[in-house]
Amino acid sequence: MRVYNFSAGPAMLPEEVLREAADEMLDYRGTGMSVMEMSHRSKAYAEIIETAEADLRSLLGIPDNYRVLFLQGGASQQFAMIPMNLMKNRVADYIITGQWAKKAHAEAKLYGEANAIASSADKTFSYIPDCSDLPISANADYVYICENNTIYGTKFHELPNTKGKPLVADVSSCFLSEPMDVTRYGVVYGGVQKNIGPAGVVIVIIRDDLVTEDVLPGTPTMLRYKIHADNGSLYNTPPAYGIYICGKVFKWLKARGGLPAMKEYNEKKAAILYDYLDASKLFRGTVEKKDRSLMNVPFVTGSDELDAKFVREATAAGLVNLKGHRTVGGMRASIYNAMPTEGVCELVRFMEKFEAENA
Repeated sequence: MRVYNFSAGPAMLPEEVLREAADEMLDYRGTGMSVMEMSHRSKAYAEIIETAEADLRSLLGIPDNYRVLFLQGGASQQFAMIPMNLMKNRVADYIITGQWAKKAHAEAKLYGEANAIASSADKTFSYIPDCSDLPISANADYVYICENNTIYGTKFHELPNTKGKPLVADVSSCFLSEPMDVTRYGVVYGGVQKNIGPAGVVIVIIRDDLVTEDVLPGTPTMLRYKIHADNGSLYNTPPAYGIYICGKVFKWLKARGGLPAMKEYNEKKAAILYDYLDASKLFRGTVEKKDRSLMNVPFVTGSDELDAKFVREATAAGLVNLKGHRTVGGMRASIYNAMPTEGVCELVRFMEKFEAENA
């Protein structure tokens, strides 16, 4: 029996996608081989990656002046790749709203002046700071955010005013959960292991004018956006099977009505859990309401002992990976696109039972 997997990532994939991939495991569409065994230079694989890019462009409405790259190294490799490729003036501004923005900021400091121009660290990253009038550096090459904070459960519902500077956004844990206007960003990137596919792929959407040969001295060939853009993400062997699964998820999303439909679905699904937390006398959400994420919902009882008991008993009930990140403790329910509404309802039913027994 499949469990309800509330992991922050690698996370649930749509069951329909997994079954379809299973059916094609030994013989992909008459090729007599698995996609795992297929040359990335073959005609069959060219169709897979080209269709995946076309479907992603359709889902997000990506304009022609943006490149789509399927890369390796996960989102964390982008912490270095971004300053290596974009930091022409050796200056960038960072908005610190959680662990991953902190790590990206620390990495950027290796390459130039990385300024922390806003932060929510003063309240354990439980809110998004006001970004309507930031002290943007005059010579900043870009402004950086982590749009949805997986660990702390916050989300930028309004993008920062970057005062004309390119916005770079890590969207790993909200990617394809709702529509987004790609033209408001210089670079959008995300690891796919939360909403889109298996770990090992990072998707980068980058505006043409930011794809240049003018990179920092010493930037390795494999970490240059232009190399990958000029070679259609096939400069070297890509994470081929992961991209194949991503392509299937793109088809799944389109069949469900695209991103407007997913946003409506995700809002209704998240409301079930947030409404219970707001009414509960035992459990408490940890994020300011206006900044809550639809994807990651952290909560606590106020007792480390009760938190541990809850996680233990929930796991036994088939509600797995609810333990909060090691840096914050408590619990966290990640309810990405593939989490069915019934999974959230089952979690709330279990929480009601646990509250009645432990109040």
